[in-house]
Amino acid sequence: MSTPTTIDFWTWVPDIQNEVDLFEAEYPEISVNVQNVGQGGEHYTKVRTALEAGDGGPDVMQMEYQYVSSFVLTDSLLNLKEYGADSVQDQFVPWVWSQVSDDAHVWAIPQDSGPVGTLYREDIFAEAGLEGSPETWAEFASAAQKVKDETGSYITNFASNEPGAFLSLLWQAGASPFSFDGSETLGISLNNDRSKEVVAYWQDLVQNDLVGVDPDFTDTWYQGLANGTYASWQTAAWGPLFLQGTASDTSGLWRAAPLPQWDASAPSAGNWGGSSTAVLANTDAPIAASEFAKWLNTNAESTEMFANEQFLFPTRTEILESPEFTSDELEFYGGQRVNEVFAEISATVDSDFQWLPIADYVFGSFNETIGAAIAERGDLLAGLDEWQADVVEYATAQGFTVVE
Repeated sequence: MSTPTTIDFWTWVPDIQNEVDLFEAEYPEISVNVQNVGQGGEHYTKVRTALEAGDGGPDVMQMEYQYVSSFVLTDSLLNLKEYGADSVQDQFVPWVWSQVSDDAHVWAIPQDSGPVGTLYREDIFAEAGLEGSPETWAEFASAAQKVKDETGSYITNFASNEPGAFLSLLWQAGASPFSFDGSETLGISLNNDRSKEVVAYWQDLVQNDLVGVDPDFTDTWYQGLANGTYASWQTAAWGPLFLQGTASDTSGLWRAAPLPQWDASAPSAGNWGGSSTAVLANTDAPIAASEFAKWLNTNAESTEMFANEQFLFPTRTEILESPEFTSDELEFYGGQRVNEVFAEISATVDSDFQWLPIADYVFGSFNETIGAAIAERGDLLAGLDEWQADVVEYATAQGFTVVE
């Protein structure tokens, strides 16, 4: 770390140069060239193009958890365990660490996450005779009818275009639709019995017109949050800040709570979103790049800035337990300590959930199968079977061994 070195870092995080400046101050011989080459598919496409060309890519990259396995498949990631990354494992929430590692590898260092809870309109719920958010999914279904009858609102919107949100509900239920052996065998079980139970539950709400089915992050959806069409939103820990900008005129009316539970005696949650910092295997500076990835996400000042200035939901237990983070009382949520709510939710996320190395296809196929069924208020169970069949067919055509 005392050898003059330049590393390229591709990321979409706003103002991350602030954290990079702290790193460079501590390691003045290391220069980090920060580049934003786009977000989502554009980001990954450019990285893969550079990998195929063998030139022009980053040393270090931002990576969402669902994409880690696809880069593992192509041997594109440096095993950070060989550079001491396992020494920081105990700093992170266990389920987050499991998203970036296995027994023999550490493929990335967690940066932020999206444990899923509920944001709800306290005024609309009260008008429907509800005291707080329903604690179980059975209570939620009953509340859906009350909200519709008494207020005309939908209790929530069941988005027809959001596979990440849908999978977070399977995650919470322990459905385990995916597995990957790190090589060529994929377990694909989107329509397992547990998944069917979850989908049948939402089928009733959808077909009885008790929830909206609008695609989210559209004008109609934004308006629905702002005008009371939807009385709640089952969303990730990044949702509270997002909602403040989307429905600013409703300040003071919203509250946060855990998701309704399938078993109230064993609280659980899923995750939607979040990302990590990975080092590409072809880097010319593995030591500097690995140290940067670790430092960025374990240094106290850096991680506090991520949480308290850039509002990335933390993955380090020290930040999750910090009074500076948990005691923030948000006016938009009636003075509630929303970070504290989601920190408690994070502790209940199941550690066993895995992703397939064909996440892009899985997500796209959702929109054409079960997503379409949701949008049409049609047969969701048939759509689930169609999703399963389509993903299996694609995986088999790509040469994977598929276990259903």
